[in-house]
Amino acid sequence: MNGNLGGSVKALVFDVFGTVVDWRGSIIRELEALGRAKGIAADWPGFADAWRGGYQPAMQRVRSGELPWTRIDDLHRLILDELLAERGVADLSEAETDHLNRAWHRLDPWPDAVAGLGRLKRRFIIGTLSNGNMALLVDLAKHGGLPWDVVLSAELAHHYKPDPEAYRLAPDLLGLAPSEVMLVAAHPRDLAAAAGEGLRTGYVPRPLEWGPGATPHAVSRGSFDVVAADFNELAERLGA
Repeated sequence: MNGNLGGSVKALVFDVFGTVVDWRGSIIRELEALGRAKGIAADWPGFADAWRGGYQPAMQRVRSGELPWTRIDDLHRLILDELLAERGVADLSEAETDHLNRAWHRLDPWPDAVAGLGRLKRRFIIGTLSNGNMALLVDLAKHGGLPWDVVLSAELAHHYKPDPEAYRLAPDLLGLAPSEVMLVAAHPRDLAAAAGEGLRTGYVPRPLEWGPGATPHAVSRGSFDVVAADFNELAERLGA
């Protein structure tokens, strides 16, 4: 265990999109496969980025009350329908569009994820703490062989991160104090919000989340309880 944590952490909960799974590479592959099958030429990396780029604005529509509580699957579909129309991608059946939307259920883990989680599971309770809905997160676990002990979703709180209610789920449902739970994420703002609710923080940067040309997050290592290059190093730093 990292010295300043004193062995107090009992559970690790993980952001999923970008932290555990490579959403961008996976979505681009699905889009390219669709393009080949349908004979459609498009800027598929740009399409993937725009699809993900609509994620925060869509959740804000829920937070503001413009939309009632809406699952991520349904928000993804709203964004997808707009993008298909904007970019002139036509001639998809409802079944094909639904299958494409469910590409988010088939995202591949980062290369270190499964092995690193396996190591961490031997010492800690491990689970998700994601804005993804329950069905999506369960499908991702089955698809990628992710060895979660528990799947926790913002859907259970009807509040999306960074709302405080989302971070309170893990300690409340696991019967732990906030300081006994660590959020692991590749996104500093997610971690800052978790720390505001008393959770410990583990930062694992994923510099390729937005592709090789993306600008890395500007962070100070002292901002987090633990910083690790990947999940295997995280396991080492936490004594697993």
